[in-house]
This record gives sequence, C-alpha cells and structure tokens, in this order.
Amino acid sequence: MKKILILISFFILSATAGKAQTVIPAQYQELVKKLTANLPKSAEESIKKTENTNSETLIDFAKSMLGIRYRYATSNPKIGFDCSGFVSYVFSNFGFKVPRSSREFSGTGKETTLENAKVGDVLIFTGSNSKVRRVGHVGIVYSIDDDGIKFIHASSGKTHSVTITPLNGHYRTRFMKIVSII
Repeated sequence: MKKILILISFFILSATAGKAQTVIPAQYQELVKKLTANLPKSAEESIKKTENTNSETLIDFAKSMLGIRYRYATSNPKIGFDCSGFVSYVFSNFGFKVPRSSREFSGTGKETTLENAKVGDVLIFTGSNSKVRRVGHVGIVYSIDDDGIKFIHASSGKTHSVTITPLNGHYRTRFMKIVSII
C-alpha cells in the first residue's frame, strides 16, 4: 500500500511540474494507467478531443444507446436516461461542456434555424404540454433528408427509452429552438 501511495504521489508531482518528461518504471506503468484513468483530463486534451469530433461520430455513439430505458433525473446508461441526461452524456463523452438540465440548453451553443440545421445540433422543445411555452425536452438531430428531420432522444412517451423520432406533428408544435454545439 505504501508503494502505491508513493507511486501516486510521484506521478501527481511529476504531472504538475511543467512539461518535463516523466519516466515511469515499466513494472508500474500499467498500475499508473489504471489509477489515473478517472482523473480529469487536461484542458488541452479536452480541446483536441472536441476539435476532432464530427457529427457522424457523435451520432454513432448516441445510436449505440438506442433502447436504453427512460428514467427521470438520470444520466447513466446502466440505469437509464432522461432527455437532458442523454444529450449531456453524449456530448460530454466528446469533451463538450454542456448543461445537465433541458432548460439550460437554451443558452448553450449557437442558435440556428431548422432550415440551417445540421446533424448533431440540439433541438429544444416545450414539455409535453405545447401550450406551456417553457423548455422541457431536448434531443439531437439524427438525420436530415427528403422526409425531414429525425432526432434521437430519451423519450418518456410510448417507447419509454432512447429512440429516433421524426420532427413532425406533436414534436413540431412543441419545437422552440435549435442550437449548434459542434
């Protein structure tokens, strides 16, 4: 145990000592990798990750969660997602700092129009009652084609899971705005 504490201390001190290179003995490299796996990434690494993200990669990741059940106030794929938990989880996995609450998405990213929408943009809707014009739901633009826009989201509706839905009818009346984050 003492060796592990010394090793962690050595790594933390060497990581904060500037740009000097650190040589970790071979027998400890795997242990250091495991111990530091959950440490926050540097700002520089997050920026590189964000710059290299494209909408296709983001949507592929989102699509891998199709069918995960809806669960209010949750952003954990093992337990389930609510709408903002899903969107937040997807974007944060690519280094984007996004809100956890659907209401806060109104002030995030750059507002655009449906005509200029891109795959990966975030759609912002009212809650289930379209007459109450207050943000209550979010989803990610999944595809845009001749049939219109489809979006991927965690739905508390009939599917009660992460699903892909066309932007028409019910959701069209609930639509409030769209923002670009990528």
